[in-house]
Amino acid sequence: MTNRVEQVMGLPISLDLRDEGDFAEVVDDVFAWFRDVDARFSPFKEDSEVSRYDRGELTAAELSEDLLEVLELCAYYEQLSGGAFRARLPGRGLDPCAVVKGWAVQRAADMLKAEGATTFCLNAGGDVVTAGEPEPGRPWRVGVRHPEQPLAVCAVLESRNGAIATSAAYERGSHILDGRSGAPATGLMSVTVVARDLVTADALATAAFAMGPEGITWAADRPDCEILVVDDSRRVHRTAGLALAS
Repeated sequence: MTNRVEQVMGLPISLDLRDEGDFAEVVDDVFAWFRDVDARFSPFKEDSEVSRYDRGELTAAELSEDLLEVLELCAYYEQLSGGAFRARLPGRGLDPCAVVKGWAVQRAADMLKAEGATTFCLNAGGDVVTAGEPEPGRPWRVGVRHPEQPLAVCAVLESRNGAIATSAAYERGSHILDGRSGAPATGLMSVTVVARDLVTADALATAAFAMGPEGITWAADRPDCEILVVDDSRRVHRTAGLALAS
């Protein structure tokens, strides 16, 4: 069993690993991976690959396979959301962070599974990937922060072998912009998406939040996803298949 927390990529990342055995090396590799992702993909670091590409110091042919994959994901979700999700806005630099976090955490979870880990919860600032059950017949319980009360939760979700991501304005203010207008997103207080992987959950949550009220139905219509949304009128919207903890 292993518990580890580090501040990486500007947020706390924690791992609760319940498997018996020696997983010290892969756990070290996981947190080294997060530090590497931060160094290469942060638009806030002048020497990152993202920043160098944005300044024209690297051509598309010179980019790493990882960054090419991230940019392809950004383009996919931009198209899927009708432009509400956008990694590059007029007058702003390239910022793929809305894809990078979910992509990096899901890759880390895959690293753990590849080394035989079967039961863990990997949490990156509230965006979570789970595997297995911490106790037989009992899934992981994941709290969704209340959008107005920092010490409260608005729901507790059950999760087995899946991912949960929440987009909201409570941590960083109005940082999510509607790519169609360039203005801060309005109409929703928080969007939580449950999906099979964190790339999907994180990108859909951000896109739906950026879309505003129309994002509720849009996200609910995505295949193999469940949602929990709090709108600006404090109404709660959720899909029927959302697994609430009893």
